[in-house]
Amino acid sequence: MTVLEKTSQASIASEVAAPTPRGRLAVEFADTLKLAAPMALTQLGQIVMMTIDLALIGRLGDEAIAAAALANTVYFVSFTLGLGVVSAVAPLAAQAFGARDPHRVRRSLRVGLWAALLISLPMMIFPFYGEQILRMLGQAETPTKLAQQYLLGLVWGATPALWLIAIRGFMGALNRPEPVLWITLAAIPANAILVYLLIHGAWALPPLGLFGAGLATTIVNFAMFLAGLWFATFRPPFAKYHVLGHLWRFDWAMMRQLIAIGGPISIAFMLEYGLFSSAALLTGLIGTTALAAHQIALQVTAILFMVPLGIGMAATVRVGHAAGRNDADGVRRAGLAAVALGILLGAGLTAMVIFGRFAIARFFLGNTAASTDAVIELAATLLLVGATLFITDGLQTVLAGCLRGLKDTSVPLLFASIGYWLIGFPAAWVLAFRMDYGAVGVWVGLSLGTLVYATLLTLRFLRLANRFAAP
Repeated sequence: MTVLEKTSQASIASEVAAPTPRGRLAVEFADTLKLAAPMALTQLGQIVMMTIDLALIGRLGDEAIAAAALANTVYFVSFTLGLGVVSAVAPLAAQAFGARDPHRVRRSLRVGLWAALLISLPMMIFPFYGEQILRMLGQAETPTKLAQQYLLGLVWGATPALWLIAIRGFMGALNRPEPVLWITLAAIPANAILVYLLIHGAWALPPLGLFGAGLATTIVNFAMFLAGLWFATFRPPFAKYHVLGHLWRFDWAMMRQLIAIGGPISIAFMLEYGLFSSAALLTGLIGTTALAAHQIALQVTAILFMVPLGIGMAATVRVGHAAGRNDADGVRRAGLAAVALGILLGAGLTAMVIFGRFAIARFFLGNTAASTDAVIELAATLLLVGATLFITDGLQTVLAGCLRGLKDTSVPLLFASIGYWLIGFPAAWVLAFRMDYGAVGVWVGLSLGTLVYATLLTLRFLRLANRFAAP
């Protein structure tokens, strides 16, 4: 072991908290909340940027915003393939940090940066052929042409976006997720200004329309990555890990671990995304009113989802730390604290949605025309029916994060297949069309599928936590 590694190891020892005494669940709860808050706020910041982008694109007309929706669908499908793999940096680095192994922490980030580059190159194929793909799916000619313009600007930002996710996982594993939050908060106004300038043209810049909107996102992604890399390279406590050291040395052993953990995460993301996309198609068959109400309820779900997602990320780190130091009690305590926090915040947010469901629906549609009344009424009903979905979807996210902290992703992928596609989708279809519950039936089916998935994940975590032992 080199002098540098001994120094870094001693420094880590001072940062890794000693195992929490048995019964100190309140301390674990507070530590998880402290870690989860900036992670959840970062995710909310991403949602804000996407919303601002859509609002600015919407000024170009209905066809432009429809094209952006189609383009985002193509882009997200390809981006998800890389997202899950790079997300595996967090559990790898967390367990290494818990084990006080600075060399393995650095290797985790290094291989994540390599994976992001290698995965993003073939990922670009889908956006480059987005117009052809959308036409094959039966989409209209004009929106698909506009979607291709947006994708040509957007596609180049995939690599830096994945690089930043790898850095975020590294920073979170070190209990320091705040820099990515600061970067995101700074990027929100910068992104809005740049999107506006490149869409409409100003300050000697030509008007580029939808291509400009995508290009602006790419530029902001590169800027965010460079800011994250600066923090990771030069600012304490990250600098002592020398994350760019031996960057060109390809680490096959760690890459295999990353793919083994991250591959199932990517597929599970795709299964979840596919379920909710299919739900939109089902409600579209019911009618325009049902589809509009579904989109409102789904957008609310997406916003609420950011909170348990942040808790799930924190759970990956806390459980990973405990697993890295071979602390079986710590694993159980970290999981229990994360689940309790997820249920508590999920229930509170769900109650707010239930009581404010009509106001929320009016916020999206306004209340100036009688034709919107039916959509508002149905959207409010779906938000009420979706109360179970909000909690169970949040719970499965937290539990999936706990299991990732134990590097357990293959079995949860099987559970996702069962919950989403053997239970959720068939139930949604039967309730909507065979039992004539319409959009409400679709949402009951979604709730049932996520409930089954969350239950299976709960049983899995309890089993692994109870038999946890270091190899």
